[in-house]
Amino acid sequence: MTERHAWQIVKRARHPKRITSRVLISHLFSDVIEMKGDRLFGDDDAMITGIGTFNGIPVTIIAEEKGKTTADKIKHNFGMPHPEGYRKAKRMMAQAEKFNRPIITIIDTPGAYPGVDAESRGQARAIADNLLFMSGLKVPVISIILGEGGSGGALAIGLCDQVIMFEYAIYSVVSPEGYASIVFKDAARADEAAEHMKLTAHDLMSMGLIDHIITEGPGLETDPSIGINHLRQTLLSTLKTLMDIPKSDLVAKRDAKYRKIGAYKEDDQTKDNDA
Repeated sequence: MTERHAWQIVKRARHPKRITSRVLISHLFSDVIEMKGDRLFGDDDAMITGIGTFNGIPVTIIAEEKGKTTADKIKHNFGMPHPEGYRKAKRMMAQAEKFNRPIITIIDTPGAYPGVDAESRGQARAIADNLLFMSGLKVPVISIILGEGGSGGALAIGLCDQVIMFEYAIYSVVSPEGYASIVFKDAARADEAAEHMKLTAHDLMSMGLIDHIITEGPGLETDPSIGINHLRQTLLSTLKTLMDIPKSDLVAKRDAKYRKIGAYKEDDQTKDNDA
């Protein structure tokens, strides 16, 4: 079976040389101070949070980190956060709202960690709490999809005002392997599944699920400077636009953005048939 276009993008999103969130943070932000801990259980290295400045604007940074070397990947749990990671993110969101700082999230995860220990500490509740909390935040929230945007693990820091997605990133409710196992009963058909899933940036833009696509040039795994420069320009213009929106309107616009996702309008023929 020949490689499919979507599957090629999946492989690029997962490329071991693709930059991670820490690298992107070092290029985008200055005066960064990292914050640790959820004030309940502990810290989670899969989720890094802090404050910094972007083009002179104070911002809160929340990012999923996969790590680079084998030891680094193990330390960061391959970018799969535990509940304490999501609770740490929520703590930083509350702080951002208190001090009127915009929030920038960077998504790069195969998904939330599915282990028994994570479930026993309230993984699903932590994700749900974040979704509810983000829906009512009175500060701008921008999400950058850097590599993999997997399931609730991504969405837990992705309910935002604007979604910016790199050209060779992916965003989906399940991995292609998971889809293939469920639908085809064969994980080896992941390349075929990827084509059905509509998980690429251009697929998602056509459905109105993201707001901006960042062209990468050769790719973030080859020459990240091109994509980072394009991101910097889009991020600045998007941030300035959102900061000019009154707080009450910001929440209302965010609510309207998500309510229209998945909506459809019946045509006259459908109504006639139902009658």
